Amino acid sequence: MNEEALLKEIKRDSRRFGELYEAFYKDIFGYAFRRTRQYDVAKDIAAETFLKAYTRIGGFKWQNTSILHWLYRIATNEINKYCRSRKYTPESLNRIQEEYGVDLTDYSNAETDGILLEEEMSRYREFAKVQELVATLDPKYQDVISLRYYEQKSIRDIAIILGKKEGTIKSLLSRGLEKVRERLAGD
Repeated sequence: MNEEALLKEIKRDSRRFGELYEAFYKDIFGYAFRRTRQYDVAKDIAAETFLKAYTRIGGFKWQNTSILHWLYRIATNEINKYCRSRKYTPESLNRIQEEYGVDLTDYSNAETDGILLEEEMSRYREFAKVQELVATLDPKYQDVISLRYYEQKSIRDIAIILGKKEGTIKSLLSRGLEKVRERLAGD
């Protein structure tokens, strides 16, 4: 997909946003699910991510990096908001339908994706233990560890997503992993 061309089309015709949604929903939902370990919360966070992207797409400037980086940044902020409040109340996708006339409610693959992700996680108990330890870290460490190891993003991509320098990402990753190792050794 030519993201730059699609972005121009979306700015001309907002109904084309559905193509972006279809292309990247699974990535964003999976990221939110692996971070929160809760299907319904991940679904809400993914929906909120796309709602915010939809309402802000007019201000998005193409800089030769994937729109997915921008979506990960929004999702990361939503996940951190959820972790801070634990009373996360996302806006509804109905707002897009009501205000903009765009229908993004095809969740036909979301249930299947959720079931597959849940089965995958249940098969890896050790992974779940590490994930629980990661969830106790400061969000700045959770962000970099999750993007690097759960989402297999490069240091450069993480720097773009989080708006930080690559050296900072390497440092946060190193310190975060050390904290996980210390906690594993303590158990």
